[in-house]
Amino acid sequence: MTPKCPALSKLPLQILAWGLLLLLACAALAAWRYHALAGALGQESSVLQRLASQRAGQHDAHLTALSAIAAASDDEKHGLFLDVAATITRFYPRIDDIQLVPLNPRLAPAGIGPLSADLAQLVRSAAGKSDGEVALLPYPGRADHYMMVKRSPNTEHARYGLMLSISAPELIGEAGPFWSQAGAALRLSMQNGHVLVDQGSLPASIQYSGILTSASQPLVLETGMAIGVGDLLPPIPTAIVLALASLLYFAALAAWRQRLRTRAAVEQARLSALESRLAHASRVNALGEMASGLAHELTQPLTAILAQAQASRRLLDRSDSQALGPVLEETVSQAKRASAILERFRNWSRPQRKNTSVFDLRTTLDNVEALLAPQAASRGVRLGFDTPASAVFVKADSVEMEQVVFNLVRNALEAVDRQGDAWVRVVLKQEGPDVLLDVIDNGPGVPPDLRARLFTPFTTSRPDGTGLGLALSQRLVERAGGDIFLADEGPGATFRIVLKQENILTEAAE
Repeated sequence: MTPKCPALSKLPLQILAWGLLLLLACAALAAWRYHALAGALGQESSVLQRLASQRAGQHDAHLTALSAIAAASDDEKHGLFLDVAATITRFYPRIDDIQLVPLNPRLAPAGIGPLSADLAQLVRSAAGKSDGEVALLPYPGRADHYMMVKRSPNTEHARYGLMLSISAPELIGEAGPFWSQAGAALRLSMQNGHVLVDQGSLPASIQYSGILTSASQPLVLETGMAIGVGDLLPPIPTAIVLALASLLYFAALAAWRQRLRTRAAVEQARLSALESRLAHASRVNALGEMASGLAHELTQPLTAILAQAQASRRLLDRSDSQALGPVLEETVSQAKRASAILERFRNWSRPQRKNTSVFDLRTTLDNVEALLAPQAASRGVRLGFDTPASAVFVKADSVEMEQVVFNLVRNALEAVDRQGDAWVRVVLKQEGPDVLLDVIDNGPGVPPDLRARLFTPFTTSRPDGTGLGLALSQRLVERAGGDIFLADEGPGATFRIVLKQENILTEAAE
């Protein structure tokens, strides 16, 4: 069978990542264009609102000037008023009609053009009801015009109703080229809902609404813009963005592949050295633990021999038996000698304390993960390591700590072997001055009859087990000043190691 090339096996994933990057680039461009168009709409709408508000303010000034002229003049033909009115309409084309309507219906109105009787009566009625404020009314028969009506003089003894007719399209005219482009829409209406200008259709997606700042003409200005795909993704900018995104992606992909090859070679060399070191440490410590266990088993009968020999000597002493005394003395001597020999063997077989150092416990977990990840994958077990983002410093022998964690994780993998949905988790966390390391599995757990002697040498539930792994792990953890025990947590078994946290700055100072 021809082996698959790793680069080719990842090709669909790389193509998918490239496609996602292009989609993100298009989304970023569309979002930028949308905000740019929305910003332009808001800016242009604000300019238009200020322009219309300034022009509306001029109408109030014209009304005030015309009212003063009408009130001060005794000319029945209102010649001065008509001259000023003609000048205003000539310089301000949006004001296309000015009328001075006497409140006395028997008197004729004076204005720029003829005025119908109905319209004259409408002006009289609005001026008569006025409380001093300017009345704003739709212009009958002219949907895009509105009227401003004010009494003159502006007192309870008013004699006239002064009317200005305003063209709403002229009021917002010369707003700029922005409003002539496709998709731009605007609407100008009175507060009673009467629409004066309706240019285009206001979309629901992007709108702007404001009220003219004129106190007498609070007209409502609404604007909007319909934005399509072509507006968000114009062809030339879109092509440039996609080309740049593709160039960056393939450059990053090439650099990433080169880095992976380099790291793979370095990691392989490190794992080889690590496996050799852990295997050696495991063999040496296992031999020492075995010798210690054998010495423990032999010490008890030797102690019994010693006790019996001493009792025999006392009995013989009471009976004055001198012949058996030297023999029993020699038995006692030999028993003591055997005990001393076994004690020296125990001390020799006990792993010697090595030089400890302060190191980051996360590095130990990384090494164990690298060693056991292939074994977990081959067994179909999900192996996970949960470590803090910052360093966790402890003071111990790093190789011994690797061996302890290695033994616990390997035991957990064997406990969940041939089990569906099997997993093993290693959790490292800090609680106050303590460092907690939990090895958790979802296996069958530890039988109740083994819990009390779980860390006793030669105690095991596996037919092929030696029963030395947990005893050795306990000795190594206690040597580091910590503790290891079976916690009553987790769906299966949870072994917890508690170590003291070290301050790297304090250690360096010492």
